[in-house]
Amino acid sequence: MSATSPSELVPGVSVGHWTGSGTGVTVVLCPAGTIGSGEVRGGAPATRETALLAPERIVEHVDAVVFAGGSAFGLAAADGVMAWLAEHERGFPTRGGFVPIVPTAAIFDLLTAAALPGPPEGRAAIEAAAAGETITTGRVGAGRGATVGKWRGSEHAVPGGLGVARAQVGEAGIGAIAVVNAVGDVVDEHGHPLAASGAPADAEAFPESDPFAGEATTLVAIATDARCSKADCFLLAQSGHLGVAHAIRPSHTRHDGDFVVGLATGVVSANLDRLRVAATEVAADAVRDAVRQDAGS
Repeated sequence: MSATSPSELVPGVSVGHWTGSGTGVTVVLCPAGTIGSGEVRGGAPATRETALLAPERIVEHVDAVVFAGGSAFGLAAADGVMAWLAEHERGFPTRGGFVPIVPTAAIFDLLTAAALPGPPEGRAAIEAAAAGETITTGRVGAGRGATVGKWRGSEHAVPGGLGVARAQVGEAGIGAIAVVNAVGDVVDEHGHPLAASGAPADAEAFPESDPFAGEATTLVAIATDARCSKADCFLLAQSGHLGVAHAIRPSHTRHDGDFVVGLATGVVSANLDRLRVAATEVAADAVRDAVRQDAGS
């Protein structure tokens, strides 16, 4: 069993950020041969290359995952990540060269972003991941402009952010990274608020007068060094969504773009059902970690 360093979610899976003014990019860099699958449950996703994660699709391997600010504009950050991976001969082999597989999802932070993330920012984030920088959390990377608690009016939102959690399942490690920009409130293990709408207790939920309360999304990547099939990774992602529901209330609304991806590097053996229990727990803990950090400025 390999030890997990502060720069890794699990052995071999590193994370890097580019943090700008009111927005950012976070890249999860996977070792060659990593298998991945995922699922979107929110009603308003901003995504790229996520359809191929469905368990019946032919592509199994994932080279990196990108989480970005900038709403749909921020999906362009993946171009810089793909260019870096292609330069390092990573990707799906074709007669025309390697095509990196980089599922990407973005949060809405256009009210705080001074400039939209693009290819240079994506490249900076993957270079940070490749350099093995320590994973920082809070108002960094894709979580820089995140807010939560918008369901009782967007004017009552409070800071969200980016969080990380890890666990062991026998010899296998499992870790989650979450970018939390939710419509709902973040609650602890007992349902008590950690980061909640600042609206009065009698304020109307989803007020018709505030059509912008739905500018939200929670993004989670769950990684393990266990041996899993693509179908197994899909089940891990589904369990991760359960963790999101445990930690965010309400979650998976039609205004959210909630997305979870499961990644497996295939180094050690582990019981899938135990992994799924742990996936739920680390996803919930990563969401909570995102708002327990110093909000910063």
